[in-house]
Amino acid sequence: MTSMAELAPEHFIWEMRGKVAVIRLNRPERKNPLTFESYAELRNTFRDLVYATDVSAVVFTSNGDNFCSGGDVHEIIGPLVGRDMKGLLEFTRMTGDLVKAMLNCGKPIIAAIDGICVGAGAIIAMSSDIRFATPRASTAFLFTRVGLAGCDMGACAILPRIIGQGRAADLLYSGRSMSAEEGLQWGFYNRVVEPEALEEEAIAYATRLAQGPTFAHSITKTQLNQEWSMSLEQAIESEAQAQAICMQTNDFARAYHAFVAKQKPEFKGD
Repeated sequence: MTSMAELAPEHFIWEMRGKVAVIRLNRPERKNPLTFESYAELRNTFRDLVYATDVSAVVFTSNGDNFCSGGDVHEIIGPLVGRDMKGLLEFTRMTGDLVKAMLNCGKPIIAAIDGICVGAGAIIAMSSDIRFATPRASTAFLFTRVGLAGCDMGACAILPRIIGQGRAADLLYSGRSMSAEEGLQWGFYNRVVEPEALEEEAIAYATRLAQGPTFAHSITKTQLNQEWSMSLEQAIESEAQAQAICMQTNDFARAYHAFVAKQKPEFKGD
């Protein structure tokens, strides 16, 4: 196990609010584009979160009225044009590894989206567990606009499961922007709040999760991801085993004894 409270990343901002880690990209003057370095550092950070004992939830939030403008045109797209196939595949696998690290980090992730959220930024939002947005959030999977397929970083697998096949096909083929209203109606966004309340509402939500049975939350996240490829019978059996594991935790016993004593349980994640 490890501590991450004192993490000092080079390519994004990291802040702790209790046991909630708050991440924000740090290039607001350019609407927070990603670079090769920030991709890799984010991937490594989410990989390390699996072992972090002092982080129980993550908020990936906006900065300077925007979430993320995707891969930097000059620092990523330009250099990619000159790469050979081996080099291109190294890049696309690295970006996919960020999504895998987010899905497998064991912590619930809340994306707080304001303004521009496009390309890889939309993928980061999609790969989060919960998504809050402001009315001015504009989300686009705009890969086709740069001559690429919509099947980037797991989009063709994950997005249809969130908003449905037809709606996902519309966004991935056209590259058009999804408004906050559409995103809320379609289930992409869990909540739409005013810009001045966005970050605090997301952190408050994450804090409530961090104060809950965090070991059980990690099991929930695992099951949500693993059951995509299971039959219904396999899923039911897998959940039976998962719940039996949770019934061995001290948090389960704490909840029972608190109920008997007519008190609120204090979960500790063990």
